[in-house]
Amino acid sequence: MQNFRVELKKVVDDSYDVQIGRDLIPALVCDMKEGLVGKIRKFAVVTDSNVEKDYGVPVLEALRGAGFEAEIFVFPAGEKSKVRKTKEMIEDAMLAKGFRRDCCVVAVGGGVVSDLAGFVAGTFGRGVPFVNYATTLLAAADASIGGKTAVDTELATNLIGLIYQPRKVYVDIDTWKTLPKEHLINGMAETVKHACLADRDFFEYIEDHVEDVLACVPEVCEYISGKNCNVKYQVVMKDEKEKSLREILNLGHTVGRAIETVSGYRLLHGEALSIGMAAQVNLGCRLGFLSEEERTRVIALQERIGLPVRIPDYIDREELVQKLYTDKKVRDGKLRFVFQRGIGDVMTFGEDVYARPTAEEEIREVIMEL
Repeated sequence: MQNFRVELKKVVDDSYDVQIGRDLIPALVCDMKEGLVGKIRKFAVVTDSNVEKDYGVPVLEALRGAGFEAEIFVFPAGEKSKVRKTKEMIEDAMLAKGFRRDCCVVAVGGGVVSDLAGFVAGTFGRGVPFVNYATTLLAAADASIGGKTAVDTELATNLIGLIYQPRKVYVDIDTWKTLPKEHLINGMAETVKHACLADRDFFEYIEDHVEDVLACVPEVCEYISGKNCNVKYQVVMKDEKEKSLREILNLGHTVGRAIETVSGYRLLHGEALSIGMAAQVNLGCRLGFLSEEERTRVIALQERIGLPVRIPDYIDREELVQKLYTDKKVRDGKLRFVFQRGIGDVMTFGEDVYARPTAEEEIREVIMEL
């Protein structure tokens, strides 16, 4: 019998830049010319049907105009497309167009696009580089940063995927002006979540500038985008693989993701998250993690923005309770919740423990009241 050890120790630097500005397509092309992804000359622009005309095609044409080879791959917009079938469709289309390991994926769009395109890049050819060109407030606040890529299934959300970091993220503030108001409102849910878990001053800034954000005042949008990036960076830097601390980014998501799925995606992600945040602060207040005044402030801010804080009547409450068990924080069949501590901090429940085991009856009571 023979035994031998395969030594594969390595140090990997997955650092990348986030550029926040306006009209950033020229900057993306310039970066490719200057070797952001090495000598690669072939680009797969992945986008959805909502973004294709306004931003997907302009990125495609700019790359081609600079002498690169580029093709565009479009899938139907919406959370329902964030599934393995869509990933397979994109991969097969790329293969049919002659794409191999010598390519780069350019994700142009919101959170669904970045999740899907990043997952494709992480597995295509056993890993090719990609960049994110965020065109929504929601993507700028959350999905485009941190390297979380995944798809949903009927049994769970975001449990099939991998952590795969982009080479760069472009947050183009100009794109927010073309968003329907409901999508601007939707994007603010993750922004409020970040303020609740990490920065009380940021929370107060949002309170003072709600109307400016919804009016897309440039300096305000750039400020909140920068704060969002910093909050997420501070967490991901310490726990890239979501072993402990990164769980705090799931504040409000246990109920929120379940509502989003049970609604059949009639609710946008931010709308569902907002209701999840309402459930979280209501239960947290009962448990003494934040005051009644703080609970009221969080809910009032969400309402001012235009986000929902109550569960729609068409959602079956018992089905929702059972759906909670598909959350990725569940351990040994037990529900676990992240809770904020006041406004601007999170609860800890031991060394490197940020989620509390929560009895089904505790959260059921809150859900029935929402």
